[in-house]
Amino acid sequence: MKIAIPLAAGRLSDHFGHCEQFALVEADPASKQILKQTVVTPPPHAPGLLPRWLHQQGVNVVIAGGIGQRAQSLFAKAGITVKAGVAGGTPETLLLFKDGKVARQFVGLQTESALVAALEATK
Repeated sequence: MKIAIPLAAGRLSDHFGHCEQFALVEADPASKQILKQTVVTPPPHAPGLLPRWLHQQGVNVVIAGGIGQRAQSLFAKAGITVKAGVAGGTPETLLLFKDGKVARQFVGLQTESALVAALEATK
């Protein structure tokens, strides 16, 4: 599973389309292990470009703060799950690192409310 987190100043960007970089995190859902994390700079923003670009990067899940309906629709058409409305944080806190593992609430992709509750518990 590959997870994309839009970043501004190293933290979750308030608006998906205005991010400076993306943290791309590869995780193994079975073992809940983080396999690899890289930070990449996306191409310049243009309507519809970032969902297509992230799909080309092999992303399966996007964790976002604010994200427009058009981007959400494009992700859905590409088969990419979007978890929107998430409060800011670093990739590490958003992924709930615990000894290199991702919490079950995130990897299981149960519900947005479960993810938000798990994120709140780490504050």
